[in-house]
Amino acid sequence: MTEELLVSVDGHIVEPSDLFRTRLPKQLRDRAVWEEDLTIEPLGDDGRTHFRKLHTPGFEGWTNSAYPHFDGSPNTGHPDRIIEDLDAEGVWAQVMHPNLSFFGLYSDDHELSIAHARVYNDYVAETFGAYRARIAPTAPIPMTHVDDAVAEIERAAGLGLRAILLPAVSPVPYHNRELDRVWEAARANGMVVVFHVATGGVKVDKKASPTLRGLIETVKTQSRELDDEAIVNRMVFAATYQSLAPQQIIASLVGGGVTERFPDLHFVLVEFNANWLVSLMAALDKAWTLGVGQDRDFWVGTWDDARADNDQPGMAQVFRLNERWPYPLKPSEYIKRQIHVSFQEDPVAVACRHITGLSTLVWGVDYPHPEGTFRRTREAIANQFQGVDADDRAAILGGTTARLFGLETPAVV
Repeated sequence: MTEELLVSVDGHIVEPSDLFRTRLPKQLRDRAVWEEDLTIEPLGDDGRTHFRKLHTPGFEGWTNSAYPHFDGSPNTGHPDRIIEDLDAEGVWAQVMHPNLSFFGLYSDDHELSIAHARVYNDYVAETFGAYRARIAPTAPIPMTHVDDAVAEIERAAGLGLRAILLPAVSPVPYHNRELDRVWEAARANGMVVVFHVATGGVKVDKKASPTLRGLIETVKTQSRELDDEAIVNRMVFAATYQSLAPQQIIASLVGGGVTERFPDLHFVLVEFNANWLVSLMAALDKAWTLGVGQDRDFWVGTWDDARADNDQPGMAQVFRLNERWPYPLKPSEYIKRQIHVSFQEDPVAVACRHITGLSTLVWGVDYPHPEGTFRRTREAIANQFQGVDADDRAAILGGTTARLFGLETPAVV
């Protein structure tokens, strides 16, 4: 361990590859998520020979080189090995999410999705219950049936899980008042609400889910010579489309009044990075603020010559709309109070912390995924936190996450 307390909000549990084939109701097992181990000749000069091939609707054929432990051996998902990795990385505790399970949890087939969620939640409660001081699994909740969602939240709380995990793309918009029952169940059970990147929107009758289609396009781009269009497309995607989902979630929660009706509920957006947050907060406030240079009595619209001058429904004093925000706090104030966004490497987000609010930023390793910082966390922190004072570092790198998820942390000497 190091002298600085690190608590990661973003880790992933590598589940047994046959977890769902052995535990799902028998009539669903032929559609269960499972992985096939492949040992092959190296595809490239990196020498990797251990791969895993995924089988499940919407992701059939997704293949990746297996995730390693800190020592380079294949990740087993065993809690003792995870603790060893955390110690080697200098991380005290970690909030952990599904890995393999993600591919079956949030589809348009409710029976299939809720069955995967129940199996997964039972598994992590059984496997990690004795490790709660350092590992906090989240409980995935499909959003395809509100009654079942509420029941599974209550069941997961009874299993000792501290947070629910919802899809980034929901079949029911998060501002829909029908979901107040979901928020109330989370609040009543003291659970944090977490959303994870690249989840949801899977239709089981489609050969490729949106996430798989995105992966296929990325591979195609990497496998061909770059041209100007490919370069521009990648930049536009990174700067705009990649942040659409988290911005939609936040706008729904704040604009739909969820944060006003449930002021004690906290929402964590995981693995979206956070450089976009400062501009989102500015834009949301601007949408509901009358600017100094805006004439609130300016009229504009379409004129109807067949109607009287004082009966023109097509005309309006449009800037007065900016004064009609219905809640007592500004959008940015709700975000500062209840929204938290995680990042792995995002020095711009760190630099903007005093605008967005310190507690809006939480950090994660993304263990054991290759897009995270696992096995080079210290280097990544050093690169991003130059000149950041100790109190701010402590809050972003662990203090806020430990408080939100009720993780007891040792005193830092």
